[in-house]
Amino acid sequence: MDSYNKIIRLSNTLYNSGLEKAKVRDLSGAAETLRKSLRFYKANIPARNLLGLVYFEMGEVVDALSEWVISRSLQPEDNPAEQYLEAIQSNRSRLSSVNQTIKKYNQALLYCQQKSGDLAIIQLKKILSSNPGLIKGHQLLALLYMQEKKYELAKRELQAAARIDTSNITTLRYLQEVDQHLQKGSASEKSVHRKKETTSSYQSGNDVIIQPTNFKDTSPVMTVVNLVIGVVIGVLLTWFLIIPNARQSAISDARKAELEANNELTSRTQEIKGLEQEIEKLNKKIKQMEGQSDDSQKIINNYEQLLTVYDAFAQENIQAAGDTIANVDPSLLGAQAKAMYETLSTQVNEKYIAAVYQQAEQDYNGRKYPEAVTGLEKVVQAEEDYNDGYAVYYLAQSYRQIGDAQNAIKYYQRMVELHPGTQRARSSQRYIDELSQQP
Repeated sequence: MDSYNKIIRLSNTLYNSGLEKAKVRDLSGAAETLRKSLRFYKANIPARNLLGLVYFEMGEVVDALSEWVISRSLQPEDNPAEQYLEAIQSNRSRLSSVNQTIKKYNQALLYCQQKSGDLAIIQLKKILSSNPGLIKGHQLLALLYMQEKKYELAKRELQAAARIDTSNITTLRYLQEVDQHLQKGSASEKSVHRKKETTSSYQSGNDVIIQPTNFKDTSPVMTVVNLVIGVVIGVLLTWFLIIPNARQSAISDARKAELEANNELTSRTQEIKGLEQEIEKLNKKIKQMEGQSDDSQKIINNYEQLLTVYDAFAQENIQAAGDTIANVDPSLLGAQAKAMYETLSTQVNEKYIAAVYQQAEQDYNGRKYPEAVTGLEKVVQAEEDYNDGYAVYYLAQSYRQIGDAQNAIKYYQRMVELHPGTQRARSSQRYIDELSQQP
């Protein structure tokens, strides 16, 4: 007994430690501590519920639901897990979003394996827009940005993950790697160029005279002489060299410009033709991809409808399951999913038709004829001679009551054909005669 109490106390101590870590948003540390607590004592309800909340905050909704379901099975009464489950299950859009998140994340992983990083990035952005708390989504997106050397964007995603879970080891390791790359990119080598004075020297007798290279003779006579010599040389160079060369250069430049223009025009013409061909190819690819995308979306929607049917049937919501299964196209399902569809279809239709007929019969007896028509149409479409023909007879009667003579005659005729010689068949024939005589 003492050992049992020690185990309970140790489990509670770990729960308190996990609670403290969760309060400071050390979610990964809190999850690890709470898992240890449950290894010692699996029936620690507060620890299991808190672990579910931690998982939920980290974006791992499926793991959170698993913990809460186990918690509810261990303690059905006075358990907060019941409220958590009801909050999610009552919000159908939230539950659908969870299913979509799982599928899209798996699809993003598949894109990564196929080395389609751009598609994976688009998929992960969609995931994080609907489930911004998914830490592994931020981490995977950061890795893709790092692969494309977009370290600023990677750092932004990792910082978002760190705000959710401050001590996540994977996030911190990725951040360290990103910071190292950013420091390398921002560091620039600075070179300092120092100018050195150059000197020249010459010998005068036995003495060596060192003279700076910028030494100038500033006497007035030399200034005038240098000025005259410079002007003369400038005029001669201009007349004999610069002017002829300038003319020749201008002619040569004009010819080159003309040749380049012709070449560029030819090149541009070829580029335009090439681009037109490329545009045509791309338009064809776009049309093909749009067709593939439409087909893929149909398949995805079909599987989602099947999952909705399964979920509704599991919760014994036969009405919703029956309404939805009519939208499932078995030709778009795989072998395993088709077998599941056939099993569900058999089980759902039997209960669905019975439930719909019961409600429609109540509507008919309560003179709610439009509602009765809606329900009885579903029953007759599924099984025309349901309840020994009463379904088709009540449907004809309901159509007659709402003034739809054409449909009333149609179903009275079916009653006559299905059950000839009966009182209902004779009544149906009489109604047919009366309705046929009406203008």
